[in-house]
Amino acid sequence: MNRILIVEDEERIASFVEKGLRANGFTTTVVGDGEAGHEYALTGGFDLVVLDIGLPGRDGFTVLRELREGRVTTPVIVLTARDSVRDTVAGLEGGADDWMTKPFRFEELLARIRLRLRTAARAPEVTVLRSGSLSLDLRTRRARADGRTVDLTAREFVLLELFLRHPGQVLSREQILSHVWGYDFDPGSNIVDVYVRALRKKLGADRVETVRGMGYRLPG
Repeated sequence: MNRILIVEDEERIASFVEKGLRANGFTTTVVGDGEAGHEYALTGGFDLVVLDIGLPGRDGFTVLRELREGRVTTPVIVLTARDSVRDTVAGLEGGADDWMTKPFRFEELLARIRLRLRTAARAPEVTVLRSGSLSLDLRTRRARADGRTVDLTAREFVLLELFLRHPGQVLSREQILSHVWGYDFDPGSNIVDVYVRALRKKLGADRVETVRGMGYRLPG
């Protein structure tokens, strides 16, 4: 199980990232300032660091530079509200493995984390997710159900990928909202129910089960 260190002082974003990563099988630790982030990263107990730039105390640039000067090679993905080319170049030249500008969608961050972890471990890439007669090709972004090809919208694709990565697991509406729609979602919205109905219409009524009072599940 991969261990991710999240160094982020904005509680809402830190919670959003942490919940999403835990839902995807990662072990997470969250700290809210550069000093603590530096100390935790130095332990070598993490497989990847998600590092905010605008931190109290030591900023992310300083933390990153000191880690690399200390020969810490743990992959680092930088999060920042700064979108200038100069800042991007400074971060990458300072030793960042990747760079994401806020606001961001969780599925993009997750994809980048998986890519960096695969690169670090040289693990083979999974390109097709399967559950029974249902499959999803991550390269062509097409689904197949009972031998027929199914075209999906971008959101439907992300939702189905989430279910296929967690077969048999009950996913709450909040988990689904944060993963598919990001941390600016409206918790009172019924958008999850609308998209689940759309998936059932395209894939088959029994593909996604409703677990009353809890959420939805793809039968394992």
